[in-house]
Amino acid sequence: MSQLVQSVVFVTVAHRTADPEAALAVVNGEVLLAHTVRGLLGTPEIDLVAVVAPERCAAAFSGALGDLPARCRIVPGPSLRPAFAAVEPELSPDAVVLVHDALRSFTPQGTIRDVLGAARAGRVVVVPVLPMADTVKSTDEARLITGTVDRDGLRTAQTPVGFPLPEFRAALGTDDIFDAAVLAGAATVPGHPDAMRVASAFELTLAEALVALHGHEEPL
Repeated sequence: MSQLVQSVVFVTVAHRTADPEAALAVVNGEVLLAHTVRGLLGTPEIDLVAVVAPERCAAAFSGALGDLPARCRIVPGPSLRPAFAAVEPELSPDAVVLVHDALRSFTPQGTIRDVLGAARAGRVVVVPVLPMADTVKSTDEARLITGTVDRDGLRTAQTPVGFPLPEFRAALGTDDIFDAAVLAGAATVPGHPDAMRVASAFELTLAEALVALHGHEEPL
């Protein structure tokens, strides 16, 4: 890329040990990672998609994604920090950085744009969220229910999480970019039910139904 990158998405599978293999689960004939990358590349406002691949999965990821356009690359490495170091020289000083869970493969492009726009507007951290729908109970040490938690202020967090570049550099000082300390005080934008995390057999079934319902493989 000859011009400096204004917006980059790091696709990560670092939540749990089994997540890299889960990203290779098949939905509608393609692995989840391919669906994720296609949705991001289909968002014109994104200049670069960098897939952070653990060493043991780099070859499998490369094979699953096939020939990649110039806007996308696989960055082998153990964590987000060295992946960022590999890309950082290409970034504009006012670039926006998004971090996206590879297993949220059907996140609508509208959600991605909302996060990107809020980060560009100067929000320190931006997170898409959904209101809590389930009834939440508190329990004691014996696991007995002690009461009902008011869910009006509760939200479930999704990805991508967005940062202006300086704030992203600061967040990399923590072990987990999704840590509560990093996200404390974050601005929120509306999430979407389609942005569910596909990590279980039941969720894979839901993802198949989602693709069938939309009649195509790309996020809305």
